[in-house]
Amino acid sequence: MRSAFRAMGTEIALLADDEQDGRVFASAVAEVAAIFEREEQRFSRFRDDSELASVNRAGGGWIDVSQPFAEVVALALDGAAATAGLFDPTVLHALEAAGYDRTFAEVRSGARGSLRAVPCGRWREIEVRRGRIRLPEGVGLDLGGIAKGWTADRAAEAAAGAGLTWAIVNAGGDLRVAGDAPALEVGVEDPDDRAQHLCTVRIDGGALATSSVTLRRWGPERHHVIDPRIGLPARSPVVQATVWAPTCAAAEVAGTRALLEGMPALEELAGVLVLASGEVVTNLTTGAAA
Repeated sequence: MRSAFRAMGTEIALLADDEQDGRVFASAVAEVAAIFEREEQRFSRFRDDSELASVNRAGGGWIDVSQPFAEVVALALDGAAATAGLFDPTVLHALEAAGYDRTFAEVRSGARGSLRAVPCGRWREIEVRRGRIRLPEGVGLDLGGIAKGWTADRAAEAAAGAGLTWAIVNAGGDLRVAGDAPALEVGVEDPDDRAQHLCTVRIDGGALATSSVTLRRWGPERHHVIDPRIGLPARSPVVQATVWAPTCAAAEVAGTRALLEGMPALEELAGVLVLASGEVVTNLTTGAAA
């Protein structure tokens, strides 16, 4: 069973056992849609009334935040520490300078100026205390990827808890399995042709997330993956990284690390890397694409 809708700038799909009761599935779909609607309102950087926008406007001063917001910020800061800053939630201004300063549909239709590097790496200066947060002056948060992964985690768990035997939430490539799922084969997309799969990955739980420099691209050397070491869109020999982790939020962090670090990341992470040369490198159990 499958149902899809759009949220957070991408397609969100809920999948479940095709023998599941239709009314239970419909209820789970409604719950998943409500979760994404609520969290998009909280974390969107394109809505002036979002909680994220309020926090970014308050840079330099303390501001109260909701428990979910504080939770995602904590995950982002932990991810930055664990990756030595390769995953960096403070790349907002670098992302905007690269041209991603409005929704992606609007970015693709607009002209771009010259690229400008913007210093990153100030995540260590963020302070979080008992439901309050203070950003350093001149720093903005971009929580897009990890917030989407975290929302997929919550939605999948809610769907399984709503009576589904198992559930999969696929949020634009962030895929989370919840419940008592059978062994599943998940296709890894060809970054040059999204209608084709390079291989299939076999999983029965946890999450997969894909980080790519080809999906959200709006010109030469212009895409949404910022390398905080240079303050510009990444210029990595890896064009796509698909990584497994217990949760989507963790997989988002790991995917960014793998894309920026390259093959050495596979010594610690489980994933599939697609190199600019076309070579595919993996340490996962995979099968030939259908």
